[in-house]
Amino acid sequence: MGRLTDKTALVTGASRGIGRGIARRLARDGALVAVHYSTGETEAKETAALIGEEGGQAFTVRADISEPDQVAELFGALERELTERTGSTALDILVNNAAFSGHTALPGDVTAELLDQYYAVNARAPFLIAQRALQLIPQGGRIVNISSGITRSAQPDMIAYAMSKGVIEQLTLHLARHVADRGITVNSVAPGLTDNGKPMFSNPAVVARLAELSAFKRVGQVEDIADVVAFVVSDDARWITGSYIDASGGTLLG
Repeated sequence: MGRLTDKTALVTGASRGIGRGIARRLARDGALVAVHYSTGETEAKETAALIGEEGGQAFTVRADISEPDQVAELFGALERELTERTGSTALDILVNNAAFSGHTALPGDVTAELLDQYYAVNARAPFLIAQRALQLIPQGGRIVNISSGITRSAQPDMIAYAMSKGVIEQLTLHLARHVADRGITVNSVAPGLTDNGKPMFSNPAVVARLAELSAFKRVGQVEDIADVVAFVVSDDARWITGSYIDASGGTLLG
């Protein structure tokens, strides 16, 4: 039996990239996975289909989490689906993965509108989702917030993104203390340069240049991140909470 057998999980932004990798890995470990998406319905259904082909269980739920009222819609759909499949609304694992990466802009070019876009998805939504999920998460549950290695290094043209991801780490820290008496762990996992399927990763020259930034001289794969998340949500990580887990492949070692 998988170590997540009889567990349920919600992975936001799971239609592709790192989110898809996490959803697939948790399903392989035995969890029933809710694959959340905002606009990529076809890709989300592909994620669920891949999980089914691998012997796992999954279903899709849609919500534009940049809109606060749609968080309620997300959980309405999630609760219906969980009840139908398990007879309960219990959610054992939440992975706040969905993110807006937008476009780069130097500090002088960052607009209020761009900041709002970043914060709506990368900061406000994870808080609201975790807040609502805690009504469903039982004793010993798990919350994982996907941060970014960019919060530990300086790249001025990514300041807006980095600021919004920094909020994730504060959410992790304070929420971990708040729910500790329920045996719930809350941790941040921070990927570095990871091949998430974006066009630039199909360019060998670009990949070679990015690989030089890692201590291992390669670009990360979604499986590298998914495996870390799988550990953090397992019982093996029961004594880890409030932590920032660097999953950047040594990118920050200099």
